[in-house]
Amino acid sequence: MARIPRNAKGNIIYHVLNRANGREKIFKKDKDYEAFLNLLMETKEKYPMRILSFCIMPNHWHFVLYPEKDDDLSRFMRFLTHTHTQRYHAHYKTTGYGHLYQGRYKSFPVEEDNHFLQLCRYVERNPLRAGLVKRAQDWRYSSLYIRQNGTKEQRELLSKWPVQKTKNYLRWVNALQKDEEEKLKSIRHSIQKGKPFGNDSWTTRIAKKLNILSTLRNRGRPKKGT
Repeated sequence: MARIPRNAKGNIIYHVLNRANGREKIFKKDKDYEAFLNLLMETKEKYPMRILSFCIMPNHWHFVLYPEKDDDLSRFMRFLTHTHTQRYHAHYKTTGYGHLYQGRYKSFPVEEDNHFLQLCRYVERNPLRAGLVKRAQDWRYSSLYIRQNGTKEQRELLSKWPVQKTKNYLRWVNALQKDEEEKLKSIRHSIQKGKPFGNDSWTTRIAKKLNILSTLRNRGRPKKGT
């Protein structure tokens, strides 16, 4: 994935994710999730970050983050993933047994419009889509649950959205949409290619700004004559 240059990251919303190495479970019990949530609060206190949405799954996690300054995203994520890896290995006595994560976290710019809302729905619907709960808001390790039932300290993790929520947002997250597969395909395409998630003109403009135009090109062998 193309690296985003410095002095270009501030005031852009990012979808950030990472998976466990080999897609193994890294959150095996409630205390694992709770330790990660505590670390998330610790990280935000050390490196302030606007956290808009998140979901911690058994073998991966998603964040929707809104850094204010150019280096905020890298510092926040570096501390979070490095500290989590150290503490995980110390707890499970697996130091020296390989990497915890597949690699460096992935991050993709997101447009501040309906694409942002679609992404937050995608992130917060994850546990329902995976069959872990019957209602998305019942998964205790996500921003959706925290907004509804979290402690005061937990709710302070979350920042105000830059886009107004749709009416009946909770119902929208839980209900299947007519174009559900098409929406999933669009977001997953962004993840697979590392491309910005937004309308065509915004996507091209932001890709130029961040020097990631290569993510907009189709992969594979060029056609003859090109």
